[in-house]
Amino acid sequence: MSNFKHPNITDAEQKTQMAHNKKDFLDALERSLGVVTTAAKACNISRRTHYRWLEEDEEYAEMVCDIQESAVDFAESSLHQQIKDKVPSSTIFYLKTKGKHRGYVEKQEIEVNDDSKPFTWFDNE
Repeated sequence: MSNFKHPNITDAEQKTQMAHNKKDFLDALERSLGVVTTAAKACNISRRTHYRWLEEDEEYAEMVCDIQESAVDFAESSLHQQIKDKVPSSTIFYLKTKGKHRGYVEKQEIEVNDDSKPFTWFDNE
């Protein structure tokens, strides 16, 4: 919690206001799919305040993590829909990331046609 004490409110009122601000920020963060800048602007709360809350409040940090996971779930659902809609780039992306164990990886092949000199990394001669 901040060391700043407003002269006209009690500690209990300050804690209540901070809890309200955190809830508002979390709601805005969820609406923005985890985009901190968008949530900060919507709530008129600085990004710095959000990151301080992350460090100081374990429960807040867990809620932010849950929101981030929900955003990834949303993106994965969108990706799956694009695959169903036969978008080739989405299918390729999925296979390159989730299908590596089946051999869907990019490999760069280098063919050397000049047999006159062997390939070396360092040529000290």
